[in-house]
Amino acid sequence: MQFRQQALSKLQSPEELDLPVRYARPQGLLVLAVTVVVMAAASVWAVTGSISSTLKAPGILTHGQGSYVLQSPVTGQVTRVLAEEGKRIAAGAPVLKVRTDQGDKVVRSIAAGRVTTLVARIGTVVTTGADVANVERVSGSDDPLLAMIYVPADSAATVPVGASVDLTVQSVPTQEYGTLRGRVKAIGRAAQSEQKISGFLGDKELAGQFTKDGPPVGVLVQLERSSSAKSGYQWSSDGGPPFALESMTLASGAFHLAEQRPIDWLLP
Repeated sequence: MQFRQQALSKLQSPEELDLPVRYARPQGLLVLAVTVVVMAAASVWAVTGSISSTLKAPGILTHGQGSYVLQSPVTGQVTRVLAEEGKRIAAGAPVLKVRTDQGDKVVRSIAAGRVTTLVARIGTVVTTGADVANVERVSGSDDPLLAMIYVPADSAATVPVGASVDLTVQSVPTQEYGTLRGRVKAIGRAAQSEQKISGFLGDKELAGQFTKDGPPVGVLVQLERSSSAKSGYQWSSDGGPPFALESMTLASGAFHLAEQRPIDWLLP
């Protein structure tokens, strides 16, 4: 009560009525000006600004036509291996010679391609339907490499065709040579099962690795070519690695998605 009476007495004091009113100190005006500028800049950025996002997913380098698993049509013991890993073979080319009860039989390739894995060796006993080799479908030596990236099904819709992709290749030291450049060429329409991925890659273990968190959607990435790089493709560093890239090499892709507005305006 005492403080209130003192305040009233000051207001009623006539000798203080002619004093100028101080609205704010200079320091306060400076703080107010800075606050107004910051709020104005934030408002402009909220309307015109954008936030870029990145999606990462595992994948593999391939020639885009997939692979197939060559199975033995007969039961017997392998006596000769007629193909080499890493070498290209023609359609119907001999791969193995198997000794059976009906004599020697030749196991031939189904389609032209490159032998990535030979499961059967000399002395191996194979049965009808047993896997004996993995063959990647390749038309010719100049077939370009592509990257097949397996994106989680709930995120595939955010990836647009033409989006830029940075690929980290398992066989290339990233700190020294950087990342491989690419762009999204095509996006699968549905999630792929382990069996379907295995049929495309010709590798059950890789298929299990790509589907361990659920069926993904395959995104085909076209690698950007470079005539000056020894690998034949563009990298984030100058020149990239001093060697050629091999298909069926694991890689991971970082998709640079379309920029998004930081604030969604709600209209009544």
